[in-house]
Amino acid sequence: MLKDVGGFEGLSDEQIGLLTNRAAVRTYSKGAIIVSEGDEGNSLFVIQSGSVKAFLSDENGKEVVLSTQGPGEYFGDLALFDDEPRSASIMALEPCKVMIITKSQLRDAIKDDPEIGFSLLHGLAKRVRILTENVRTMALLDVFGRLVKTLYMLAEEKEGGLVIDQRLTQQDLANRIGASREMVSRIMHDLTEGGYLSIKAKRITILKKIPSNW
Repeated sequence: MLKDVGGFEGLSDEQIGLLTNRAAVRTYSKGAIIVSEGDEGNSLFVIQSGSVKAFLSDENGKEVVLSTQGPGEYFGDLALFDDEPRSASIMALEPCKVMIITKSQLRDAIKDDPEIGFSLLHGLAKRVRILTENVRTMALLDVFGRLVKTLYMLAEEKEGGLVIDQRLTQQDLANRIGASREMVSRIMHDLTEGGYLSIKAKRITILKKIPSNW
């Protein structure tokens, strides 16, 4: 499976074996917290099935969603390099199966084959670029612009259109873009009434190009 994971795709079968032979597999139910912000960072998690969200929250329960990930993606790699606590929490959005490689196991594998380390750093660099773009979006776009960009980012070509299969609530979208649920609700209502979106059972379809301004 690791051959299809970004950051690992260039590894040989032997290199993949150095990692998978050391790995454990765990399952998590929907809503389970896999990682908590502030925890010791001692493992890399590779998603085999299901999906998760990375988020930050405060003592009042206010939440900001940083990203969602699915099969073939991984999380927890940052703490493997800097020995700092987890910078975000991870929750299972649906039943998940993950491969877990501990920090000591990964470092042993890198000692055996340094190319594994370079592969991980390549994946980490890609994440930093994505984070930079997310910061740009949050800083330079208004709520409408951030919402539209998020919708296009989440959509995939399917059935002749752009479809978001994740069953996202308006609060989920608000948490992603740092806005109120009420504001997101008004924008989504206008986009639906204008024929730009179709929403059925929380499944969002982009029907035509969304204008740049609300």
